[in-house]
Amino acid sequence: MAAMKIARWILALAAPMLVLGAMTPAKLRGAAGQTPQAVAAPQPVILDTDIGDDIDDAFALALALRSPELKILGVVTAYGDTELRARLVDRYLTAVGRSDIPVAAGVATPHSNAMTQAAYALREPALVHADGVAFLLEQIRAHPGELTLIAIGPLFNVQAAIERDPATFRQLKRVVLMGGSIERGYDGPHGERRPPDAEWNILRDPAGAKALLASGVPVFMMPLDSTQIHLEEAERERIFAHGSALTDQLTLLYHQWRAGTDGHPPTPTLFDPVAVTYAIRPDLCPVKLMHLEVDDKGFTRPVQGSPNAQVCLQSNEKEFLGLFLGRIAGQ
Repeated sequence: MAAMKIARWILALAAPMLVLGAMTPAKLRGAAGQTPQAVAAPQPVILDTDIGDDIDDAFALALALRSPELKILGVVTAYGDTELRARLVDRYLTAVGRSDIPVAAGVATPHSNAMTQAAYALREPALVHADGVAFLLEQIRAHPGELTLIAIGPLFNVQAAIERDPATFRQLKRVVLMGGSIERGYDGPHGERRPPDAEWNILRDPAGAKALLASGVPVFMMPLDSTQIHLEEAERERIFAHGSALTDQLTLLYHQWRAGTDGHPPTPTLFDPVAVTYAIRPDLCPVKLMHLEVDDKGFTRPVQGSPNAQVCLQSNEKEFLGLFLGRIAGQ
């Protein structure tokens, strides 16, 4: 009798295990009430930037570094003294423990504007950097149809890449661009809305913008209409007080930008981080199809014709700031 009780006890204990062992993985997930989400592989990107003048490029690079959705294959500097800009990026990446990311110097051009963060760059030893245009084309060949170029400066490197090897350039997956002005120009000093302007990145090299729009590569444009998002004092102090290696670099670069810019208000405008955000959260900046023309004065105008760009005219500023601050100065 005792033996029968023991046998029944063993059978009762084993039965749930037999049932569990017979369940498929899908049934197990259903039993637990949880279905793991498929994790997408990080998308390969190259950042093309005129970092060192305005401060928004430094914030854009910070956001890219803190976005696991992106695999940064390299940073290419654009416009003006591109070697000095590359030295700035060298110091920045070394300070945050990402010296594994290649840095290349793009096409050097004449320029008359002040590089406000030159002192930061000059503290880094001078190196001879790789040719940024050749580097871009090499990476496109290595990742055909997969690579996103995030272009947040004047488009001299893009123009040179198209001229050097248009067939390879067409193998880009897309270009996400900060540039242009469709319905809204630069806001006035008191936030007043103004008519469309010749936006800085396009104005510096209208021929580059024309070449890009005619290249056949999908273009996603973040113009002045959707990128004039301000980093107010409370948000700035949250970043500056955070105390990480990354936010320490932003603090240094912000104060050099302030000291090196005459008459500029203390509130940065986060033009360029919106382009990085679109690469990871396109829902925060919905786009519409347009056919754009660029004139020699740097204006971007929508006209009749087959679409050659997808343009974001309004972004979700609140959610953008939440994402930006969470990644740069979150826990």
